[in-house]
Amino acid sequence: MAMKYQLVGGKYQVIKRIGGGTFGDIYGGICVTDNTDVAIKIESHESKCPQLMNEANVYRMLSNSPGFPTFLYYGCEEKFKALVIELLGPSLYDLFIECNHRFSLKTILMLADQQMARLEAIHTLGFVHRDIKPANFLMGLGDKSKKVFLIDFGMSRQFKNPKTQKHIRFRRVDSVFGTLRYSSLRAQKGEEQSRRDDLESLMYCMIYFYKGKLPWIGLTAANEHQKMELIMEKKKSSKIDDLCDAFPPMIGLLMKYIRNLRFEEDPDYVYMRQMLRIDFLVLNHVYDLKFDWTQLREQRKDSSPGKEPIEHKSTSSLYYTVSENTVF
Repeated sequence: MAMKYQLVGGKYQVIKRIGGGTFGDIYGGICVTDNTDVAIKIESHESKCPQLMNEANVYRMLSNSPGFPTFLYYGCEEKFKALVIELLGPSLYDLFIECNHRFSLKTILMLADQQMARLEAIHTLGFVHRDIKPANFLMGLGDKSKKVFLIDFGMSRQFKNPKTQKHIRFRRVDSVFGTLRYSSLRAQKGEEQSRRDDLESLMYCMIYFYKGKLPWIGLTAANEHQKMELIMEKKKSSKIDDLCDAFPPMIGLLMKYIRNLRFEEDPDYVYMRQMLRIDFLVLNHVYDLKFDWTQLREQRKDSSPGKEPIEHKSTSSLYYTVSENTVF
């Protein structure tokens, strides 16, 4: 579908394609009335798994919350549906690659503190994300460059009845939602997801950031079904103490706390973030929001005197990163 220079919602002009995946394409664009940068997500009217309306509704509710992109527009055009939000910067997956596939513990703890706050915000609204992974956390641009944003709510689901506020009932499901690399063990076993599953996925992200790997990455099998089974068995057999052996003790305790949460149980977000902060203090780190990539760029700038630093304004990871579009 030729999209370049098309006008969406009467004032958002498509400039170039910056990403895409199974459920739609992402374009960078501008608002023609004030020349601000925007991200435009397109979904065909013929999509077999329409998600954009659900995603737009979640963005509307979160738009005034810190760490979520500003919702600008959702509507039906002649040949497609379109969602327009604030343009953000690189994903944590992009930055992880930039930092040679390893984050320091200081960076991981500072990120996790913000990531946990984002999960608390969507859970408070009554939604579970169901696809927590590094590619769905983006840094802001400009004066928001130290703030972590959570995106991509196409797979999100309400876990509370909005009228009665009753929690959904536990059940078995036929489909596994999310990215298998980071999905919770229970989700992969075909159990309905709740808040505990988003939190477990976040823990897998933290482990991946620090170790540069997870025990179930790279497994091979004769077909996709067998590979999914292998991944699940590896997750079952991987002990928490082994997964978290490179971390201070509080991280292992946090993982055990999350794994032991009941389906309907309210997670104690204050307690969990306190555990992260305790590790931070024990390690004598300064909570200065100087992330690994910030220091790396400063070092590059110092080693190349006279040259202007290259601004890293990646938009290719909005909602989707090619190298993370696999289930492994």
